[in-house]
Amino acid sequence: MSDRIEKSIELNAPVERVWRALTDHGEFGEWFRVKLDGPFKAGEVATGRITYPGYEHLKWEVTVKAIDKPRLFSFTWHPYAIEPGVDYSAEPPTLVEFKLEPKGQGTKLTIVESGFNGLPPQRKPEAMQMNEGGWAMQIQNIKTHVE
Repeated sequence: MSDRIEKSIELNAPVERVWRALTDHGEFGEWFRVKLDGPFKAGEVATGRITYPGYEHLKWEVTVKAIDKPRLFSFTWHPYAIEPGVDYSAEPPTLVEFKLEPKGQGTKLTIVESGFNGLPPQRKPEAMQMNEGGWAMQIQNIKTHVE
């Protein structure tokens, strides 16, 4: 089983527009369906609440790793950490990277989530399956948002 999920899409929007949709916490929240408590800052924890129907009870928390304008935005998180009362903090997080490349008048966006091999064996298959579907949806959400 793989250790990573990778999704790519060509967006009909300039790099600057896609970058803003990724790194402005308000815009990110619109397409990702999360209400963030404040802006993203490299090296800091970003928190909020998920707004996706059925998951509104969940807290959203990531540690921002890189904000390398305009080519890389990355964070770590605990994937598919949805069980109430479970403390996932002892698990190693996965790394989510948003990579941007100019492509003509548009942008190629690649999303990579890696590090699933560090998850407990009983959690890895479901976390990968759910995030595979989640990233397929999110890549379409950002497309709709920026185009």
